[in-house]
Amino acid sequence: MFEGQPKGLYALALANTGERFGYYTMIAVFALFLRANFGLDPDTAGTIYSSFLGLVYFLPFIGGILADRYGFGRMVTIGILVMFFGYLFLSVPLGGDSVAMVCMMAALLFISFGTGLFKGNLQVMVGNLYDDPKYADKRDAAFSIFYMAINIGALFAPTAAVKIMEWAQNSLDYSVNDSYHFAFAVACASLIFSIAIYYIFRGTFRHVEGGTRKVAVAADQAELSPADTKARIVALCLVFAVVIFFWMAFHQNGLTLTYFANEFSEKTASGANCMPFDVINLVLVIFIVYALFQLFQGKTMKSKAISGGIIVAASLALYYKYTQATGTIDVSAPIFQQFNPFYVVALTPVSMAIFSSLAKKGKEPSAPRKIAYGMLVAAVAFCLMLAASQGLNTPDAQAEAGDAGTFVSPYWLIYTYLVLTFGELLLSPMGISFVSKVAPPKFKGMMMGGWFVATAVGNLFVSVGGFLWGGLPLWVVWTVFIVLCLLSAVFMFSMMKRLEKVA
Repeated sequence: MFEGQPKGLYALALANTGERFGYYTMIAVFALFLRANFGLDPDTAGTIYSSFLGLVYFLPFIGGILADRYGFGRMVTIGILVMFFGYLFLSVPLGGDSVAMVCMMAALLFISFGTGLFKGNLQVMVGNLYDDPKYADKRDAAFSIFYMAINIGALFAPTAAVKIMEWAQNSLDYSVNDSYHFAFAVACASLIFSIAIYYIFRGTFRHVEGGTRKVAVAADQAELSPADTKARIVALCLVFAVVIFFWMAFHQNGLTLTYFANEFSEKTASGANCMPFDVINLVLVIFIVYALFQLFQGKTMKSKAISGGIIVAASLALYYKYTQATGTIDVSAPIFQQFNPFYVVALTPVSMAIFSSLAKKGKEPSAPRKIAYGMLVAAVAFCLMLAASQGLNTPDAQAEAGDAGTFVSPYWLIYTYLVLTFGELLLSPMGISFVSKVAPPKFKGMMMGGWFVATAVGNLFVSVGGFLWGGLPLWVVWTVFIVLCLLSAVFMFSMMKRLEKVA
């Protein structure tokens, strides 16, 4: 899995891990912050939330155009600095009046613009490492590793947000509204980590940072004909059109799925049911998964022995924590967002092993086909939510009922995130890899930005969930996303021959 990869991959992945940790710490509580601090209703909060996500994913298109001209590394550095000042501004508690709202909007603009300069261009640099024929066959695996690194940062973010807010409330006597700003301050610290990693290990990837547009083009071995360039751009645009609806559905994790966690999931867990909500337990499971792979794939007895020791130690630690899980804990809505990154990190080696096995047999699906399968899996995830919502109140009725409302086990959401993550692993890292491979050399930054534009449009449509949330039965909300995912999959399969021709 990790063998034979260029060292620059790990440096770039770690730099991205730090930035994503800060971003997801903010996102874990942002929708709830909007409602608590400014008293916004669900659809207004949803509009602000989705608009911010839209900017975060649209501006890499601009960042890519700039990088094609001025260099990817330069834009990444500027992006980190701009993001830092945005998070710093957001960390200041200013209350809930109109002035505070304007200041928050300004901070969001800084964060989104900085992310636009950083996010896509870092991924282009990862792809450029694999333009070297020596590494060309490892491109898909590399983006799976890179994507896993993103989610390592995201895994710890919800716990960090919840714990620092609890600390601010209990130790410093801050109100709930003001404690949100401590979660935003975590992002500032994480960016310091990112920039440090980037410059300490810069020597491993400096050759793919790019410079001027002229240099970037000269570095490519062959020019494409106008017809080939057009065919590739059209194929990429078809993929972009499909993934819009995946991200519209997927990013309900920060909106309607968080609303569901906050309003319909049981508020406490006791005994063994507490285990999934402790991030340490999730990390121990990850250790076991990776050690198992090393145990069977290791080439020396020493590596196998170390792996066996890790499995035994982690299993004993889990068993001990199981025996100590006797009390009752509060289950807060943001904590559910740790499950998606946990599943990404834990399941990435499983996914890579499956596709590696299929590749050896000549049966590995193409990247476009994996994307189509990902849409089908996403539809299945929302079918779980549809089942979970049978017999529940509408959100409006639930708000009126209070403690007498209808509630379900938190495991419905946990399992939904499991299935949704399978879809994500089929679609997101494979989509990024596809773009880095197919994009015409002159337009690499722009085309990677196009991937994020599609994500941005999907994020703008996330607000649909907020508008549906209220008087409608919950099954109607989830059915909308099921239908959109199924229609997108059908469209993708209908275009498969054209897409696989350029893959």
